[in-house]
Amino acid sequence: MSDPKRLHPIAVLLNIIKSIKELVIPFLLVVVIPGKNEGIPGWIQPLVIAIIILLLIGIAFLQWLRFTYRIEEGEFRIESGVFVRKKRYIKFDRIHSIDISEGIIQRIFSLVKLNIETAGGSQADAVLSAISKSDAERINAFISEEKNAKNPFDKDRDEVANKEYAAKSSSVFKQTLPQLFVMAATSGAVGVFLSGAIAFISQFDEMIPFERIFKDYEEFIEMGTIILTLFALVALLVVYVLATLSMVIKYASFTVLKTDEEIVISRGLLEKRQLTIPIHKIQGIRIMENLIRKPLGLATVYIEYAGGNMEDKESLSIMLFPLIRKRHLHEKILEILPVYETTTEMTPIPKRALSRYVFRKFLYLIPIIGALVWFFRPWGYLSLLLVPLAIFWACMQYRDAGWSIDGNLLLLSSRFFSKQTLIMQRSRIQSITYKKSWFQNRKELATISASVKSGITSRVGMVADVEEKDCLIIKSWYLPKKAVDSQ
Repeated sequence: MSDPKRLHPIAVLLNIIKSIKELVIPFLLVVVIPGKNEGIPGWIQPLVIAIIILLLIGIAFLQWLRFTYRIEEGEFRIESGVFVRKKRYIKFDRIHSIDISEGIIQRIFSLVKLNIETAGGSQADAVLSAISKSDAERINAFISEEKNAKNPFDKDRDEVANKEYAAKSSSVFKQTLPQLFVMAATSGAVGVFLSGAIAFISQFDEMIPFERIFKDYEEFIEMGTIILTLFALVALLVVYVLATLSMVIKYASFTVLKTDEEIVISRGLLEKRQLTIPIHKIQGIRIMENLIRKPLGLATVYIEYAGGNMEDKESLSIMLFPLIRKRHLHEKILEILPVYETTTEMTPIPKRALSRYVFRKFLYLIPIIGALVWFFRPWGYLSLLLVPLAIFWACMQYRDAGWSIDGNLLLLSSRFFSKQTLIMQRSRIQSITYKKSWFQNRKELATISASVKSGITSRVGMVADVEEKDCLIIKSWYLPKKAVDSQ
């Protein structure tokens, strides 16, 4: 039995920062926007701000004081709550993953943050925001080895366990710095970075004096389209460089370690993270190839597993290989997850399905072109350039669609913008859906889809306009196994 332990006192500061993030909009309204009522004395606003700060500090201190954790009788136990005492007991066999991260504040004090997650929770079941690295390693080693009778805070025995754990682990993948720059430059993070900046600025459009800033906007236009174009290109270049650097910093030192029963993924420069995933909880593998990487023979690989939480979006989609050459992919999968290794060629969809892919694009495109031509004549006629683009897009989707069965593995490949290949074990598949419309029935085609558990929801692979007889083959491959399992 272990004695209850508290977090490091720096957790008080982390609690304050967390509270400020949750109250950032109301806090800014009080601090940034002055009161419009002239009858209110000027000292009211500073007083309100001081009271808010004191309350945040007081509550953060009480949260730290009342939070304890320990390991006892095969369970990880947490007691918390300022006014209402909460007790949470987590059995070791229910733990799906352990995520160890180091934010900037934790790194200053040589601390880490440890998240313990069970199956498909909406949030982490246990969050230790500030503990020593040695305690985190002992907890991780203890739970991983499932030595329920051992006290994880016994220093001598924990050092032995850590050495045994390190001896069993082996590095199977490491992303180099040049590869990281290529990954970041081809990731499409620019759009996310730009949209995030626009969304942030839009939250304060009433506070920022746009009219005063752009009061000479008309004169700026007179400078000419060339200067405006150069200005836009420079702005996009700056955004592109910032987005690329942010990705490199986020995934720096990306390493994958494998033990007999777990995969340990670590990454990060400013914020270091280490995620431990039990191999038996992995539900499938997803291979993504975007428009830039596919011609270069590059891909990104994700793990689909029954874990993660809504508070941490990254934990819902675990990146196994940020960037890898397709010719090395099967070798690496064989080394880390041999059950998902396959070299089977995909079965393409029939040629008569191409017309349906083109038809679906025109079904959405014609109303858009019609509206643009009608309301923005004559410039609206430029929208006709979308026609060859839509045909090219339809041909790409048709070419990348396919399926394959290799023993107990089902592979479904499709494309929306990026090509997705989902590899699933038969025993992990939650459901297979086979459907056909009246138009598909005329051409003896159908749509097949399969889903596996991923995070708190499901990951679905779907291929449209497959040969109807091929859909029946997939369905018959899946059903007998499920019938046996249900007996």
